[in-house]
Amino acid sequence: MGKIPIGLQLYSIRHEAEADLAGTLKKIAAMGYEGADFAGYYGHSAADVKAMLDDAGLRCCGGHLGLNTLLGDELPKTIEYQATLENPYLIVPGLGAEYTGSVENWTRTAGVFNEIAEKLAPHGMYTGYHNHNTEFPPIDGQIPWEVFMSNTTQRVIGQLDMGNALFGGADLISLLRKYPGRSGTVHLKPYKTGLEGEAAFRPIIGEDSVPWADVFEACETVGGTQWYIVEYESDAYPPLEAVHRCLDALRAMDK
Repeated sequence: MGKIPIGLQLYSIRHEAEADLAGTLKKIAAMGYEGADFAGYYGHSAADVKAMLDDAGLRCCGGHLGLNTLLGDELPKTIEYQATLENPYLIVPGLGAEYTGSVENWTRTAGVFNEIAEKLAPHGMYTGYHNHNTEFPPIDGQIPWEVFMSNTTQRVIGQLDMGNALFGGADLISLLRKYPGRSGTVHLKPYKTGLEGEAAFRPIIGEDSVPWADVFEACETVGGTQWYIVEYESDAYPPLEAVHRCLDALRAMDK
């Protein structure tokens, strides 16, 4: 297979994107990013956002959307907006306790995602879930991430966030391999073990503890990964500089 393209989760540069989305998209394209993963649209219409992407030479490689936008009467509106962006990946970035507070809740949540995935299928779209750290410590002897993944279909993406998962104590490579073809998009977030709190997220990709070579090997052999998506949320550098440094580090790894 060819090289997997690299996109950027715009939450990494959210203040810049809010102030000037069109200009910011051009800046990340000039760095060498090929896609934008959205975490909000700052009041812009879908047509306007698509025009900005086209003008910058970027593709939409995903969007983080609240679960409420994928349910009931909101789903057709969401499909219409995302279809305009040509975005196939509609990912939920977090859920409340009513969906995650117990094994029973996680199992029921998996069913909700299966239903959404079935409704998205005719449109060539996928849904999925993006982890934080809380999905990996066991609940009643079971790991929530595994409960969710084991009870969802192939059309539900497990968008593994490497830094968050490592923070939660996950075995990244084992999880990527356990659910083949389920990692359509993954988040490349750095994390350094042995540091406390926010300091652990400050190192740039390649200066951290994520086993990147093994991650890439798993994604490219069994994961079914279509996009690598950088997400950097710390303050070691100004946001645009930080994401540029991350991309440079990945290019140095031949990504």
